[in-house]
Amino acid sequence: MFTGQYTHSIDAKGRVAIPARFRLVLEEGAVAVKWAENCIGLYPRSAYEQLAQKLAGLPLSDEKGRKFARFVFGNSFDVEADAQGRILLALPLRNWANLTGEAVMVGARDHVEIWSPGRWAELENNIEGDEFGALLAGLTV
Repeated sequence: MFTGQYTHSIDAKGRVAIPARFRLVLEEGAVAVKWAENCIGLYPRSAYEQLAQKLAGLPLSDEKGRKFARFVFGNSFDVEADAQGRILLALPLRNWANLTGEAVMVGARDHVEIWSPGRWAELENNIEGDEFGALLAGLTV
């Protein structure tokens, strides 16, 4: 399970270090994809395959499902960590997430989300008070 948040630099080639806590889970291989709210989703290969199976289950007659599947698969990139634990984020992903000098890596249970620091701060600041309570009330535990 991916938890916590970490800030890392992005080098001139578009590489970013994966936090040590996340590296073992990503050793099986990983896929980076354009994700919700203009972040990057970084999925271990097995979790990405589960996502792919869910998308494959959408009816072909569902236009929104076709568009979503097209978007996800058309914007997915295999990534491998180098000897220093860095991955290369493809330029389309960096542009989508507006990543330039730094990235915030946030654990999101079955995947990691990679955010620009400004967008992540904005998202965190917007989940307060009543909204947090409403989201919490929607959980059935």
